Amino acid sequence: MSNKVVTVTGISENSNQFSVSTNGSSLSINNTISVGSGKVPSPTDYLLAGFAGSINAVGLIVAEELGIELQSVQVDIIGELETKKVEGIPTRSRAGFRKIEVIVKPTSDAPLVLLKQWIDEVKERCPLRDNLINSTPVLLTLLKEYKQHDAA
Repeated sequence: MSNKVVTVTGISENSNQFSVSTNGSSLSINNTISVGSGKVPSPTDYLLAGFAGSINAVGLIVAEELGIELQSVQVDIIGELETKKVEGIPTRSRAGFRKIEVIVKPTSDAPLVLLKQWIDEVKERCPLRDNLINSTPVLLTLLKEYKQHDAA
């Protein structure tokens, strides 16, 4: 069994940013759901960026296995996000993406039939795609930190 644990820790630093550290890296996230300030990406920007990065990473592995030489891979992702629920507006819609469209543009001299095999394998093996199209158990726990007061 080959499981790896990914740990992310984030803390709210001010009203506009959330700072996250993971695997020796750090990044800042805008405190909005879908439209960032332009300087710092929003959480949904990072989700789609991570999805694109996952497609690229798996794509490089699969290309090597299939003997495909890739000069580059461009991944365009367009997500249509429902924002009513997040804004507190009553709706029967889910509070997430209504749809996500992914367009993968490899630059390669490989024949189309081989590239089709490549993208089918990438779709099958991409972990973020799997998490987006299938239900994954998510446990959310609230932990209140109490401050001890000195007895007077």
